[in-house]
Amino acid sequence: MNNNIINLINTINIIIPILIAVAFIVLIERKIIGYMQLRKGPNIVGPYGIIQTIADGIKLFIKENLKPLSATPTLFFLSPAIFLLLAILLWTIIPCPNPNININLSLILILGISSLSVYSILGSGWASNSKYSLIGGIRAVAQTISYEISISTILLSLIILSGSFNLNSIINSQNNSWFIISCIPLSYIWFISSLAETNRTPFDLSEGESELVSGYNVEYAGGPFALFFLAEYTNIIFINTLTSILFLGGNLPINTFPINTINIATKTAILSSTFLWIRASLPRFRYDQLMFLNWKSYLPISISFLLWTIIINNIINNIAPNTFL
Repeated sequence: MNNNIINLINTINIIIPILIAVAFIVLIERKIIGYMQLRKGPNIVGPYGIIQTIADGIKLFIKENLKPLSATPTLFFLSPAIFLLLAILLWTIIPCPNPNININLSLILILGISSLSVYSILGSGWASNSKYSLIGGIRAVAQTISYEISISTILLSLIILSGSFNLNSIINSQNNSWFIISCIPLSYIWFISSLAETNRTPFDLSEGESELVSGYNVEYAGGPFALFFLAEYTNIIFINTLTSILFLGGNLPINTFPINTINIATKTAILSSTFLWIRASLPRFRYDQLMFLNWKSYLPISISFLLWTIIINNIINNIAPNTFL
């Protein structure tokens, strides 16, 4: 019984901060884009519009859940719930400052869980029984799978450099120098790939209004749409937190509580703000440009860097055995 209570408390401690963070990043996004476009943004509900996002969330969940008559009910309503569940489950592995699930192969688990999200996207597009939704789902899955390959190759390079799959070990290996300094090309490719992985501008092709009418979630309304919305922004915060761990030293330079938590939160906030800045600045890519960028540009560079890392690591191991870069 005590274990069940502890597990419930740990679950609540993960879910509530994530939902609060999502509410604030949505508010900040609307504010930043508003001021960049010379308008106020939300400023009516609450002081300076601070509870506008909460009001929008409540409005979505109390609206009627509409469903196409020809849709598959079970998969239609299950897909957004699974999408959000997977997004929250990823946070149990992140050390901020301590992970709920501490395993040596944490990076492998992150890749495995994040890869499962494509089933929710494709399932929602197929279950809607709409050509627009199906096309949007297929394109979103193709985009996600394509950029996961580049991301996996970059992670292999970092694993070789740090000598471990564990996120805490990767953080500790950056005591002397962050990987963003020693792996500038990889950090650049990772950041752009994380934009594509989370369907953010300029790679939000699954939501191309002019041709796909919001993509795979076009038939969703009310609560299920809110679940997709929450999962998308949860993934944005997660990928930026992971970026700060992999390339910006995570909790470093001071790894003592509460400064370590402030360190990683500040880095994540800066990266998330960069996501918002890019959305307000860049136009959307064409789909062929998106695929060309990955398959003919980023993937060859990341593979070349992986081979270079393996060669350098072998040379150093031969000179000084049992050491890593």
